[in-house]
Amino acid sequence: MTFTTTEPAFRFRQGTRPLLLSMPHVGTYVPPDLARRLTDESRQVPDTDWHLERLYDFADALGASVLVATHSRYVIDLNRPPDGASLYPGQSVTGLCPVDNFDDRGIYLDPSDTPDDAEVAARRDAIWYPYHAKLAEELARMKAEHGTVALWDCHSIRSVLPRFFEGKLPDLNLGTGKGSSCDAELAESVYGIAQQAPGLTAILNGRFTGGYITRQYGQPADGVQAIQLEMTQSSYMQEALPFDYLPDVASKVQPTLRRMLETVLDYVENAKTR
Repeated sequence: MTFTTTEPAFRFRQGTRPLLLSMPHVGTYVPPDLARRLTDESRQVPDTDWHLERLYDFADALGASVLVATHSRYVIDLNRPPDGASLYPGQSVTGLCPVDNFDDRGIYLDPSDTPDDAEVAARRDAIWYPYHAKLAEELARMKAEHGTVALWDCHSIRSVLPRFFEGKLPDLNLGTGKGSSCDAELAESVYGIAQQAPGLTAILNGRFTGGYITRQYGQPADGVQAIQLEMTQSSYMQEALPFDYLPDVASKVQPTLRRMLETVLDYVENAKTR
């Protein structure tokens, strides 16, 4: 099958301070030719990281840059390596161009209609490479201007997903590649704030230790601090259709998110004094 899209790979807003927010799984666009091959359930793109732009609506006020995916992860997963290698060997995962959903059901009407190597390459060229090129470009720009910078990779997921983990997931899952993508001092400071979030639970490098973006770009020795936050969607929205944003619920976690990002900014902006 061939693949084409008329939509740009991302939306981007440039900030003034050394912090980039990446949102690789918020996209919902599926090109019509591909959508016709998907099941009715899959056309609802249920595994989206819904409403994160709204949840982080204070990012502009902080002076952060924001990079937002436009296409659904069912088209291509921007937080996977370009060769499709597993991020969690031995554990159940979805792929670079997924063929199944988080409930382990196929996303294609005809199981034989999954993308071949040529289609995967076309999706990668149209979406994956442009997103990552922009991400790398913005980190380089900020680094040239500020010296030390931070990348915050924003994610959310249903709180109960037996395919991936037992029981209910902690609400705030911070990942630093098991310590490789971020200084321990910064990670512990951010984790301490997460632990104080009213009514929520938190963990550092638990089930989610950071995906490709965190592990690839986090180079603390070279002045790039990277942290992934995987939040339970129950912390701010309805986890089932129609996936509504819940302002009253979200307002309880937003101060914690802002404090974490302010702490990250303070750390990188004062790196030279350490």
